[in-house]
Amino acid sequence: MAKHDQEWKEEQERIDAVLDELDKKQNRLESSSGGLKQDIIGLRKTFWEDVTVNLEDDHEKVETFSSIKQQADMLSERERNHRHQYQQLQRIKKLKASPYFGRVDFTEKGESASEQIYIGLTSLMDEKDERFLIYDWRAPISSLYYQYSPGKARYEVPEETIEGEITLKRQFMIKKGTLKAMFNTDMTIGDEMLQEVLSDHSGSQMKSIVSTIQKEQNEIIRNEKSKYLIVQGAAGSGKTSAALQRAAYLLYRGRGVLDARQIVLFSPNILFNSYVSAVLPELGEENMEQATFQEYIVRRLGRKFHCESPYEQLEYCLTEQDNAALSVRLSAIAYKASSSFQSLIDRYVSSLSASGLLCKHISFRGETLIPKEQIEAYFYSLDHHLPIPNRAELTAEWLLAEISALEKKERRKEWVMQESELLDKEDYADVYQKLQKKEAFGEHTFDDHQREQRLLCAIIVSKAFKPIKQAVRQLGFLDIKRMYLQLFSDWGTFEKPDQWQLIGALSSKAFAEQTLPYEDAAPYLYLQDLIEGKRKNTQMKHIFIDEAQDYSPFQLTYIRSIFPAARMTILGDVNQSIYAHAMRGPSSLAGCIQGGEAERISLTRTYRSTRQIVEFTKALLADGADIEPFNRNGEIPSICRTDTAEAQQEKLADTIRELQQKGLGTIAVICKTADDAKRLYSAVSEKNSIRLISKENHTFQQGVCVIPVYLAKGIEFDAVIVYDASFRQYSSDHDRKLLYTACTRAMHHLTVLSLGEVTPFITEVPADLYV
Repeated sequence: MAKHDQEWKEEQERIDAVLDELDKKQNRLESSSGGLKQDIIGLRKTFWEDVTVNLEDDHEKVETFSSIKQQADMLSERERNHRHQYQQLQRIKKLKASPYFGRVDFTEKGESASEQIYIGLTSLMDEKDERFLIYDWRAPISSLYYQYSPGKARYEVPEETIEGEITLKRQFMIKKGTLKAMFNTDMTIGDEMLQEVLSDHSGSQMKSIVSTIQKEQNEIIRNEKSKYLIVQGAAGSGKTSAALQRAAYLLYRGRGVLDARQIVLFSPNILFNSYVSAVLPELGEENMEQATFQEYIVRRLGRKFHCESPYEQLEYCLTEQDNAALSVRLSAIAYKASSSFQSLIDRYVSSLSASGLLCKHISFRGETLIPKEQIEAYFYSLDHHLPIPNRAELTAEWLLAEISALEKKERRKEWVMQESELLDKEDYADVYQKLQKKEAFGEHTFDDHQREQRLLCAIIVSKAFKPIKQAVRQLGFLDIKRMYLQLFSDWGTFEKPDQWQLIGALSSKAFAEQTLPYEDAAPYLYLQDLIEGKRKNTQMKHIFIDEAQDYSPFQLTYIRSIFPAARMTILGDVNQSIYAHAMRGPSSLAGCIQGGEAERISLTRTYRSTRQIVEFTKALLADGADIEPFNRNGEIPSICRTDTAEAQQEKLADTIRELQQKGLGTIAVICKTADDAKRLYSAVSEKNSIRLISKENHTFQQGVCVIPVYLAKGIEFDAVIVYDASFRQYSSDHDRKLLYTACTRAMHHLTVLSLGEVTPFITEVPADLYV
C-alpha cells in the first residue's frame, strides 16, 4: 500500500474512533439531560407543594422565605446544569459532522517523542478525561497551526514559553464524518482548503473562518497586549471575520472573568448586525452586545431632537449637488469631524468656568419660579476652583431646596383646590389609599375635612412638581443647546475656519427645527458631558469598531472617552471612506490614535472575490497596487453601456435571470443612493422578484435585492450588478470610493451597467481586465 493511502486509512480510522467517542458522550449526555429535564418539570409542578407557607409572625415569615429560596435555588441549579448539558450536546453534534480540520506534530524541546495535536472547533477529551483527542482552535497550543510552518516553533502558556519543532503540518476536509481531502502543507492554510471554502455561495449570514485563518489574521485574533489594535484591511481581506473570531478567542481566554456582555461591537448598520449574528453562536459563545453609533446618539438625545442619521447626511450630500448651501454644509461637516473642533470645545468649556454658563428659567404653569439669571448667579457664587460638573451638582441641590419651599406655598393656591374637587372616583380612591397609610390618619377616615383637604392638596402639588424635580436632578436647568450655539459666536479669540458664521447659522436653524445634524451629534454630546460630568462606562472591557473609516476623528475620540477602561479593536479600509466627513478630509484611520498603546496591522491580501474581480477593482483605485488577490479564478467582470433607461432595465432583468440560472443565491443590484434604489425598485419590481433594502431593514435575506451602496458595506454577495456607473453618477474622488465599495461586494460575478457615458474610473482600467 502506498504511503499516502496508508496515511489516509489511518486518519479515517482515527476519525471513526473520535466519532465513536462522540457517540458515547452524546448518549451519556442525552440520558443525563433527559433525567434533568424531568427533574425540572417535576420541581416546577410541585414547587409550592414542597414549600411551607406561614406568615403569622416574623419568625414564620423568615422560615417561609428561606424555604422558598431553597426550592428556587434547587430549581435554578437544575436549570443551569440542563443548559450546560444542552450546550455540550450542541457542540458534540457539530463535531460529529467535522471533528477537526488540522493536525500538527510537535516535538517539545528536550523530548524525543512528538505529540499529535488535532485542532477543531472545540475541545474533546477521551473517555477517561485524561487526553485531548481535539484541541480547541483557541487553545495556546493551537497557535502552532496558524503561526508556523514545519520547523522551529513555540507557543506561550501562562508564565512560560514552550519551544520545539513542528515535524508535520496537515489539513483535512471532513464532511459528515468522512475524510474528503488531506494534504500536508508548509503554509498556514493550503490553497486547496481556501479554494473549497471561498468557492461556496454567499449565505444570509457570515460564517466562521476558524479552519482557514491566515497568519496575519491570527495575529489580530490572538493579540492580547495592545490597548488599541488598528487594522487597515483591503475589501475582502477578512478583517471583520478576524474580529469576530477575536471576540470568541477573548471570551475563551477570559473564561470566568469576561463575558459577552462586556464586549461591544459598533457596527455600520442594523442590517450588518443580522449578517454577523450567527458567528459567535456557531463557535459556542454568546453574542456580544451590538449597536450602531446612531443608536447610541438616539438613546442619549432622541428626546430632545430628531437625530439625523449618517445615511440622511450622506444622501443630502449626494443628492443636493446643485444646492448653494451644500458647500457650507460640507465645510461644517469637515470641521466638526476634526480634532481642531474638539480642542475648541475644550477651550470653550474652560472659559465657562469664569463666565458664560447659560441656564433655563424654571417655570410652572406658565409662571417663572426661579429665573435663569438667579441660577447662573448662584452657580458663579460657588468656589471657582471647583470643576464645572461639581458646581452644577451643588446648584441642583440648592434648586431642589428652593423648589421644595415653593412647592409648599403652591398648595394654598386656587388651582389646587379646584383640582381636588375635580378628581374622579378612581383618582379619589387612589388618594384615599395613600392617605390611609399616613400615620396622622390612623384609623380615621375623612371625618377631619381640613386635614383631608391639606393632604389632598399636598399630594396634587407633589405630583405636579415631580417632573420639575426630576429635571433638576438630571441638570435639565443647564441650557446645553444655547451653550453649543454660543460656540459659534465671538466668545473668544481663535483662528476660525472659513464660513464660520454660516456654519453656526446652519446649526442654529436645525436646532430651531428640533433637528440635530449628524455632524453635530458627537460634539454636542462631548460638550454636554464636559459640563454635566462625563458618562463613563467602566464595565465594558473590549470595544470593536468595524468600518472605522466611517467614523470621524472626533467620533472615535468621543467613543474612547466614554469607555475609558476598554481595549479597542478598530477595523477599516481607507479606500472605502464614503461618508460625508471624508469628502473634504482624510480618513479617520489615517491618523487615529497615536502613541505606544496603539499597534497597527495591515491586511493587503483579499479573499472574498475571484482574482479577476480583484484585479479589476484594485485598478479602480489611484493607489491599489498593494492589494493582492487570492488565486481563485472566475468570470471576468462585464461592463454594459445602454443609451436609455428602458434598455438598462431590460439588461438588468436579463442579467438577473442568467445569474439565477447559474444557481447564485444572493444577487445585489447596488445603486449610488437610496433615492436611486427606490426609483429602480418602483420601475422593475412588478416584473422581477426583487427586494428593496433600506435603513429600516433589520435582517439580511437571500435572493435578489436593490440596495444603496452605503448599506451594502461589510456584506458580500454571490453576484453584484452596479446600476448606472455612468460619468453623470460617478465623477468625483469621493464617487471613486463609492464605486470601489460597490464592486468589492461581489464574490463570484460582477456586472457594471451604465446609462450613457461610462465613468472614467472604469475607462481608465486596463481593457483586458473587463469585457
